[in-house]
Formats: sequence, C-alpha cells, structure tokens
Amino acid sequence: MTDRPTSPWPLPLPPGEEPPMPPLSVWPTGQRDPLAQLRDASCVPGTETDTDRIPPAVAAHAIALYTRPGDLVLDPDCGAGTALVEALRAGRHALGLTARSRWWTLARANVTAAKTAGAWRDGSVLDARPKVLATVRAAGLIGRVGLVLTTLRTADRASGPDRDPVESALVDLATTLLYCEPLLRSGGHVAVIARPLRHPDGSLVDLTTPLIAAATAAGLAPVERCIALTAGLRGSRLVTRASLAERRAAARARAAGAPTALTAHHEVLVFQLAHDAELAAATAAGVPWPTEDDVIRPAVNGVTYPGWRRAA
Repeated sequence: MTDRPTSPWPLPLPPGEEPPMPPLSVWPTGQRDPLAQLRDASCVPGTETDTDRIPPAVAAHAIALYTRPGDLVLDPDCGAGTALVEALRAGRHALGLTARSRWWTLARANVTAAKTAGAWRDGSVLDARPKVLATVRAAGLIGRVGLVLTTLRTADRASGPDRDPVESALVDLATTLLYCEPLLRSGGHVAVIARPLRHPDGSLVDLTTPLIAAATAAGLAPVERCIALTAGLRGSRLVTRASLAERRAAARARAAGAPTALTAHHEVLVFQLAHDAELAAATAAGVPWPTEDDVIRPAVNGVTYPGWRRAA
C-alpha cells in the first residue's frame, strides 16, 4: 500500500495516445461494519438509507491522505452527508450540495450533529445542483478547494428501456468534474468513490475507463487508483459486509447457475489538476518546465483560470 498519493502522470502525451492507468493502492477501511461506522461518526438515523453514500471510513481515509487541517472539502453531490461529517471531524471546512430534499434534510442534520459533538464548525449544505459551481455564486471558491470527494450516484435515477441509470450517472458526474476543476487549489485532489455495479447479466460494469476519460476531458490527471476495502481482514481472508439484499441477489445468481461474488470493496480514483501532475513528473525527471508566462491554460466553462496563479 502507498502511504501518500503520488503523481506519476507523464509529460504531455502525443496526440491520440491514451493516458496510463494510475498505480493501485489498497485501503484497509472495512474493519468496521457499515452501521458501526455510522454510529462511530454519530450520524443521524436514516443515513443508512443512502445506499450510494461514501462509507465514513473511506471518506476519513481520503481526507487524511489528501488534505491538511483547515482545507476545504467539497462534495458536489453529497447525499446524506457522510463525507461532510468526516471532513468536519478531521478539522477541515466542508461544503456539500444536493438537490434532493430528502438528502438535504439528512445532510443538514448530520452536519449539525457533528458540530454539536465538537467537530470543526465551518460546514454547510446547499440545496443546489452541481451546476451552481459554474456560476458567479461559486466565484469565491475558485482555487480554494483542497479535495473534491464525491461518489457515483445511481440509486435515485429512473431506469427504463431507453434510460440506463449508470450511463446517466456517468454523464452527470463528467459534467460535475468540469464544474469542479476551476475550484481546486494548486496541489488539490479529486477523489471519486465508485461501488462495484453489475449489468443485468451479472457481469461487472467497467466504471474506471469512463471515469478516467471524463476526468481527463475536464483537465484532470489520474494519479492514483485505490481499492477501499468494505470487507474486514481476518488474516489472509476477507469477511464481507454485504447487506441482506446483496446476499439474496448472490444466492439467486448461484441458483441460476451464475455465481456472483459479494461486494468487498469500493473503487477510488484520484485525480489532480493536469498541470500540477505534469509539473511534478517533470520535476522528478529533471526536465525544465516553462514559466507561467509561457503557459496558457484552455478556458474551462468559458472562463480562463491560469493555474499558476491559483491560491496555495
């Protein structure tokens, strides 16, 4: 396992060449079952109904790795607010957005509970969609966010013959990453948490490829790919924390002759601003890097944000 994130992103790639897969790391975050994690974080009843939530232990691990005390952690689609709670408990500022009244109520209650318990008091939840981050209302956040910590949300999406909830979620997350890129401070990170999903035939959905493509299109570079265990470690064995519904689905799959493994991890893809990662790679390789006068970053959301002048 790696103790700290690295930046192996190469120098600018030749036209048509695909970005490499980032290195893999394993986070031992599944040593407590999901409900125990919510109790440890003093989350309010009902938080467990957010099936797409970021497990508190995964959020806490990401925040400890990729931020410093006093940093701002942003979850642009925060659900019940578990990432916000862990940010506050770790002494970070926290800002969450959600347009669903059900999650807004729970997230607000969780932030209030964390503050009441003595956590850092600068935490807010906005009743808004991620696109508000591309408006003048978010101008004060440009270059200030230390970590964007979010997840792929599929549970609340309508499905049908002409609407794939996973594809819809991926499209929305790709747009959200575009909104978030200008907000990152120099050296900041984006961490996307994705629980394994399956096609109707039982095969796993490839989430890594479209997520990396979406982040690259938004001006971000992949720097680490992590496996956050949701299963406990018992020597050399994994003890799954699967829900009753997941166990029943696995039993039905076995009975139908298509054995399905229980979920034992979430995937975590970590990104940085492309110019940050390129600069780190160039420095490590001893390659001269142009000064800020030689660099013009492309406009994002119609506005040019020179990354060399970002807030530290």
